Parts: sequence; C-alpha cells; structure tokens
Amino acid sequence: MQGADPVSRAPRVLFTFNSPEDIHDFATGCDGDIGGLSTTHLDLETSPEINKTIGRTATGKFWGEMRLGVKTGMEEKMRSGYAGFRNKKRPSLFGNITEDVSMIRTSFFANIQTNGPVSSDLWQHRIYFQRNDNSWEDVYLPFENFVRTNSGELSENQIAMARDGIRSIGISILGGNSGISGHYELGIDSIRVENEENVIRTAPGELPYSS
Repeated sequence: MQGADPVSRAPRVLFTFNSPEDIHDFATGCDGDIGGLSTTHLDLETSPEINKTIGRTATGKFWGEMRLGVKTGMEEKMRSGYAGFRNKKRPSLFGNITEDVSMIRTSFFANIQTNGPVSSDLWQHRIYFQRNDNSWEDVYLPFENFVRTNSGELSENQIAMARDGIRSIGISILGGNSGISGHYELGIDSIRVENEENVIRTAPGELPYSS
C-alpha cells in the first residue's frame, strides 16, 4: 500500500492583492460603521511608479482617515480609532475561512482568528517596518509571537494559537490605542506562510524579492 505524500514545507501564498477579484475577497470595517468618524478603503493601486520595483501591475492599497472622535450622541458609548480588513469566506490552506469583519507606521497590526474555544478571541501582532522611505519590504511575523486579545484588550490568560484552525487573516490600524489620527495608507502585495528556514531577510534599502 502506498504511503501518504509527505507534507509540503514549501512557501504558500494565501492571498494576493493584484486584481479586482483579489480585492473582492476581502471585507473592510471601521469605527465609522457604528458611530465613529474614521473611514477605510481597500482598493487596487495601479500606479507603475509604485509597483514597478516588485514587478507588479497592481497591488492593494489599504487607506482612509483615522479619527478619534465620535458622532453626536455616541460619546462614552463606543471606542473609536480603528479600521481594518479581513478575508471573506473562501477555502484556504487552513480549511474553510469564514467572514468576520468587525506618521501611523507603528499602529498597524496583523490579526488572526481561529476556531478556538472563545470565538471572540483575536490574535494580534504589531507590524514593524524596517524602511523609512515608503519602499516595498517583506515583513515576517512568527506565529508564536502573536498575542491573544479579546474586545480590544490583551487577555490575561495567554495560550498557544490553534494554527490548524485559522478562520480569518487581516490587517488593522489602531489609532485609538496610541492617540494618533490623520491619513493612513499601506500597500500590500500578498499574504503568505513560510517556514523559518525559507525566510530571506533583507537589509533596509534592498529589494524584498525579484520577480
């Protein structure tokens, strides 16, 4: 009897942001949806000047206005200063992913939801950028460095993330946590998973990859 094929350890692209269809796979949300004043958009950026260094004709652009105030009548009723996007329902490497939508460089976070025992848990990792010239770079976020949060607060009980049951992946900006407001913009080419041995780290000023 033939044995099972070995598990592939090759890098795997989960999401790309290079076409209108790619962008349609994601849903956005911000405090403006429930009484805040922030705005958020996820669009296709087709500027050759922006995309030529990575050999793309289009990439994703997550942008909007971060506002810390709220609409009249919502004072002391809600927490403002956030915006984000997450994937909609689609099959992926991790199984069935379900929709759950719920300057400023230091305020971007990567977010993961899993099929854990508490459905409102959100695993977060701050996105640290090496470059200060608005050029493209790869950002690597080890799974073990994500922290467990719930309702916007760090959970006292930190447990290991259930990596075999990931439901959604997204990016958010949390201006309310740092008291920062104003225009924000982040370019995104892809979201992928890699094993540690495949990670190629680049120094500031080097291209993240060639293609």
